[in-house]
Amino acid sequence: MIRMKGGELIAEFLISEKIPYLFGICGHGNVGMLDALYDVRDKIKLVSPRHEQTAGHMADGYFRVKHQAVATLTSCGPGSSNLIMSLAVAQTDSSALLAITANVPTSQFNRGPFQELNRHNQADFPNVVRPVVKRSFQPTRVEMLPLALRQAALTMNTGRPGPVNVDVPFNLFQEEAEVALEPASGGFNVRRSGAAPEDVARTADMILAAAKPVIFIGHGVTLAEAGTELTEFVHWLCIPVLSSPNGMGCLDMRDPLSLGFIGRNGTFPANQAGRHADLVLAIGARFDDRSASSWLPGYSWNFPAAKLIHIDVDHAELGRNYTPDLAILADARTFLGQLIAELVRRKVPKGGRLKPWQSEIARWKSEWEAYIRPTFDIHATPIRPERIVADCRAVLPDEAILSLDSGVHHNWYMQFWEARQSRTMLNTWGFSGMGFGPSAILGAKLAAPDRPCIAVCGDGGFTMVPHVLCTAVEYDIPCVWVVWNNFAWAAIRDIQYGLFDGRELGTAFYRGANNRPYNPDFAAWARACGVEAATITKSQDFKGALEHAIKLNKPYLIDVHVDANVRPPAIGTWALPPIPHKEPVFGRPFVAPVPAGED
Repeated sequence: MIRMKGGELIAEFLISEKIPYLFGICGHGNVGMLDALYDVRDKIKLVSPRHEQTAGHMADGYFRVKHQAVATLTSCGPGSSNLIMSLAVAQTDSSALLAITANVPTSQFNRGPFQELNRHNQADFPNVVRPVVKRSFQPTRVEMLPLALRQAALTMNTGRPGPVNVDVPFNLFQEEAEVALEPASGGFNVRRSGAAPEDVARTADMILAAAKPVIFIGHGVTLAEAGTELTEFVHWLCIPVLSSPNGMGCLDMRDPLSLGFIGRNGTFPANQAGRHADLVLAIGARFDDRSASSWLPGYSWNFPAAKLIHIDVDHAELGRNYTPDLAILADARTFLGQLIAELVRRKVPKGGRLKPWQSEIARWKSEWEAYIRPTFDIHATPIRPERIVADCRAVLPDEAILSLDSGVHHNWYMQFWEARQSRTMLNTWGFSGMGFGPSAILGAKLAAPDRPCIAVCGDGGFTMVPHVLCTAVEYDIPCVWVVWNNFAWAAIRDIQYGLFDGRELGTAFYRGANNRPYNPDFAAWARACGVEAATITKSQDFKGALEHAIKLNKPYLIDVHVDANVRPPAIGTWALPPIPHKEPVFGRPFVAPVPAGED
């Protein structure tokens, strides 16, 4: 027990938890914390972007790459409110970060001082943030800080990870008390839960009895760092793998057993395998609407005709959208290790299984390749989207990190990107927040300074957070931004075209009475911030520009003019009730009959 200020205690806790960065913005509410950080600036680095939303996305991106949580620091009122969107993205995509927010002094609670929310409760920011964090803590005395900080670190790092908030009244940063640090768990992935032996045995029985099994992997496999175990298991039993975007790369997507993403913007082989499977082993995946074709039978999945074994660390996901035949609460890596041990115990031979199933899948792959391949070779102005995806894959090394924003460009990458390693494709998937891609790449680069880090972001999304360029220059963070410039909120414009008979309003970027396409000169904008840049309008020029940007190892922006009228082929569907959903443009639904005697 030593006497120290609350701000000093928080700083020492961050250091003890080996948190190297604090992403935050100053305000009158957190100046006491900034003063405490001044004394330890050689141990924990404050990076101050130009907007709190970007601070949150940076912390999110850092965690996704390194699986080590960092912290954000925001002031009371508007500063912390600006963090809400990035916390929502982190929460829905299971990304851990510690959000330290400031609040008004306790002596002024419920008096309505500057930036207090007090309509229903004094200093009520915790009620604002509660839906987008795992837990919000609000200590009101310095003596309460050690327990709150320890519990916050435990909460964000254990089970299904996620953001946690510690809301600190202004006076606690400067008030003193006799306190001692309470160490937390030691970080993420320290505690791992396993399955019951009888559930492991039953899983093996069901898999070995299936004629057409598939494995569906999600972010839980990525978070568990279970790629090695997954690869060993699927090679042992020759089971094809379907992936959500946040699970991509856990199995090298060049592997013949990798079929890609399933859902509306998935691949034809993945959707066909999902439609025709007799058993689905889902590991760390949620069956959200986009990966399940809005749960319409026969478009991506066929439950209950197909059996379902569902494994997740979050009990709330087991049975949320489909009722499992077997539900298992377990960590993905631990479970796969148990399953491999069960195969060893049974002396199951490796390889050579499921030949008829593999032949069906090979035919679907061939049909899909014949359908898509000709468009990848077309050079055009404006550039066809396939060219951008293909040239990125040709240029970027396997370990490069790609951060994608929300928008039509993301649909193309979901469908055609081949992630070769885990944690190399960062997506705003659950909440789909614009601004994530161009912001999170800053945190990703700080987590992996020796690897190329590229954000592919829409023109609309980039315009929401252009200040990321300032942060890259100010802190020398050599990221590359590829602005997918199609002069529109094209994903939403496509919905208007497809579902509302082309009645476009508010989704294209126009200037003047003649409706000429308009966007700022993104390259000039970048150069004004001190970032080198290029504008690309010919498909032949993009590949070389990307190679140059990566070799330069400086902040760089490429403004790429992309054809908005070329749309990714819908293979499943996506329903927005009560509007009738669209049918696939390639392939067709298949509703498998439920075996007699089953519901």
